[in-house]
Amino acid sequence: MGREARQPQSRVALAVTVALVIALAGAGTIGWRWYNYVTAGDTPYDEVGIEVNRRLPEPLRSWGCQRIRERFPRAVPPYGCQPGQV
Repeated sequence: MGREARQPQSRVALAVTVALVIALAGAGTIGWRWYNYVTAGDTPYDEVGIEVNRRLPEPLRSWGCQRIRERFPRAVPPYGCQPGQV
């Protein structure tokens, strides 16, 4: 079996690949942080969780707010989960 020579990637392709990997890792980290906030956070007033939840599209935001209300029924809803906010 002969060894086939692989052509090196161009610098542009490598830069694009690295940028995509970084973007996916960032989105995954932020997504996990938000999911952990709405499903298992210690408090409904986590600043990072509130800000991420506030900036999400309406369907995800309403799902997150619903989970927070279920987990903390006596707490005042955080910013972005009250009517008229966002």
